[in-house]
Amino acid sequence: MRFKIIVVIFLLFCAVNLTASYLSDYFIPYLGFFPYKEIALQYNLPRLFTFLANFDGAHYLLIAKNGYTTYQQAFFPLYPLLIRWLSPIFSNNLLLTGLIISNLSFLLGLFIFSKYLEVILVNEQAKRVNASRLDSGQVYRQAQDTEQSRSAGMTILWIILFLLAFPTSFFFGAVYTEGLFFLLFISVLYFLKKDKYLFASIFAILAAIAKFVGVFLILPIFFSILDSRLRGNDKERKFTNYRLILTLTSPILGLLIYSTYLWKTTGDPLFFLHSQWAFGAHRSSNLIFLPQVYYRYLNIFFTANFNFQYFISVLEFTAFNSVLIILILDLIENLKLKIKNYNLVGLNIFSFINLLLPTFTGTFSSVPRYALFSLSFFIFLAQIKNLPIKLIILIIFAVLHILILGFFSQGYFVS
Repeated sequence: MRFKIIVVIFLLFCAVNLTASYLSDYFIPYLGFFPYKEIALQYNLPRLFTFLANFDGAHYLLIAKNGYTTYQQAFFPLYPLLIRWLSPIFSNNLLLTGLIISNLSFLLGLFIFSKYLEVILVNEQAKRVNASRLDSGQVYRQAQDTEQSRSAGMTILWIILFLLAFPTSFFFGAVYTEGLFFLLFISVLYFLKKDKYLFASIFAILAAIAKFVGVFLILPIFFSILDSRLRGNDKERKFTNYRLILTLTSPILGLLIYSTYLWKTTGDPLFFLHSQWAFGAHRSSNLIFLPQVYYRYLNIFFTANFNFQYFISVLEFTAFNSVLIILILDLIENLKLKIKNYNLVGLNIFSFINLLLPTFTGTFSSVPRYALFSLSFFIFLAQIKNLPIKLIILIIFAVLHILILGFFSQGYFVS
């Protein structure tokens, strides 16, 4: 997909988000009940932009300005470090710097994502078809290849539309780590597929310093290398055991860098986990298993008052189970293939871990935001053959997106 098309789609995405935020002032009363809500106001940007630093965004700005204070180590350091380092370019306006980093990262990430999808959907589909096709003539083959490319191109467009319409996708452009992590995550996948293992290793290290789930990129890395070897793509390429180990362990190296810092400053290399309880949402520093989380939510549904938080609980519960079911179906479909695409299998397993990870703190509260990186979910939806069903899903996503963004911009916790 051309970069110009990606830019147009991205600008429409931003325009919809800003319009929804502007209109929310007229329909949703402001709440703003969260710590440090005054931080973003110090940077003298219009309210259309300051709301993008609500909740966790305020912590990232504080870390960028003052370094870590008590329990803020739950937020991984790469994003606030970049804000601090790059802010002199933008008159030391930390809010503006954070917004530029997030949005440029997401824009570049979308473009690289489209290129990655072209490789795994267009090229891999062509390989499977060519492997099973009889020699019926060059003209026929070229016609078939053109049709496959168009079909894959529409699938890629649908994947991007589902991702952008998803109810919490506005976090990609907020002062959150989502936009930056998306770029790093997708870059790892893309450079793996292009056999650029040094670049993949560098981005994997950075991804693990940006977000805890980045350490689990070791799984798609493993499956990508496995896929390459099984297909014989690297028979003539010198790929030493040293380089193999470096690529596989690069996400762990990234986490070790942050854990070493925590060990030296707090005495606890896992303090990013042990400080989760300090940020509410009924999070626990102890390991909570999924059945216990289900029990908590069922108890909420039958005993809690019917209010905004009840609606958010329903959203969290529905988001988790919807994505979980789709990921299971996607894994089954991938395992059914005679010529398996291990890139998609690895991405699916990562998507599972990404979805399950926040539940171990005892809540689904971050699931709608974490689900953004369960990319197998969006790929599966885009491959649904029934156009009306896809349109209905897209409309539901878009309506929820506008509604949830409106509440978030007015200071309500949504994820």
